[in-house]
Amino acid sequence: MTAEDQGILSGARVATRLPAQDLDRARRFYSERLGLEPVDERPGGLLYRCGGVEFVLFRSSGASPGTFTQMALTVDDIESVVSELKRRGVVFEEVDAPGFRTKDGIAEIEGNYPSKGARGERGAWFRDSEGNMLGIGEPVV
Repeated sequence: MTAEDQGILSGARVATRLPAQDLDRARRFYSERLGLEPVDERPGGLLYRCGGVEFVLFRSSGASPGTFTQMALTVDDIESVVSELKRRGVVFEEVDAPGFRTKDGIAEIEGNYPSKGARGERGAWFRDSEGNMLGIGEPVV
């Protein structure tokens, strides 16, 4: 790789794509449960903007395994966000594994990337109407 090739994508914008077997059901979930509305749509796809970043829900015959975080959102107050989403009917995952345990849907995660300037993170996970695993995180400074 030459010096000119390095970083060829470093200025690219990243956009998440989440599959939806039922796009109408997914639209209702994101609207009613998360308070998000698409900013644009096309046949088979809904475009959302959140925090200056785009993500798309697209009609797919395939199903998401929902076994890993497919999209994460960083918030300033995870407790209030989790509380409000629970009030709206969102069900959070409870995890009880060695070194990783949620309490009331929120886990304390040790360590963080040094560039983030945080010593850890608090996280919570839930599935959307299509089985996609979404995460919410709050840096611990």
